[in-house]
Amino acid sequence: MTTRFSCTGCGKCCQDHHVPLTLGEARQWADDGGTLIVLVEGFLDAERLLPPAQRDHAQRRSLAVRCGSADAHVSVTFAAYNVGACRNLGADRRCAIYETRPLVCRIYPMEINPHIPLRAELKDCPSEAWEEGPALIHGGRLVDARLAELIERSRQADRDEIAEKVAICALLGIRTMALKGDGFAAYLPDMRAFLQACEQVRRDGLAAQAGQSPWLFHAPDQALVEQLEETGARLAAALENFAYIPLRKAS
Repeated sequence: MTTRFSCTGCGKCCQDHHVPLTLGEARQWADDGGTLIVLVEGFLDAERLLPPAQRDHAQRRSLAVRCGSADAHVSVTFAAYNVGACRNLGADRRCAIYETRPLVCRIYPMEINPHIPLRAELKDCPSEAWEEGPALIHGGRLVDARLAELIERSRQADRDEIAEKVAICALLGIRTMALKGDGFAAYLPDMRAFLQACEQVRRDGLAAQAGQSPWLFHAPDQALVEQLEETGARLAAALENFAYIPLRKAS
């Protein structure tokens, strides 16, 4: 089976999407006047929650931390905060920073997570985008070698930068995560404070101590509260300075 794709230039993928960024891209986005959203999730025992391959992927892009008396892993995503059209989308539906656009934009419509298959029906692209154009996937394998390299670069950035991201969160007072697979704890930090935290982490080498800061879990219902309390995990008393975004289940 062959999946084809040809961008129609509809601009729908540039509307109302929080675009995951590498750390360097996040700094540039904030420095250019953009707003970031910080999405945080974590897990306590990946071996019980996930199959081995997915467990390995989750652990490699997370940092080991303490949560109450429990061992946990936290994963942090810095994303461009787009409500409505992306700030770089012009009236002609063209990207104003096309040549320097983020990695995730370059990779679209492919998925970054190796355990999420590409499903055309879950994308914003019109049906004609999938009817012609060069082969994207053939026989279950990605055809474009350059695209495969970009995907791996994005995944590697997730692994390499997690300690710095967690250290930046500590300076910003971000300390609560949602349970992986359940949702995200979402923060909208002040951009000046974000840039200052980035510089301080880099200047003072704070990434090396990032795993020493204690974390909390947010549980949206009593059943999850009880489940987490049994593990010794410490829970956040309230929403504090973040919002909870439940995970949409794919149908």
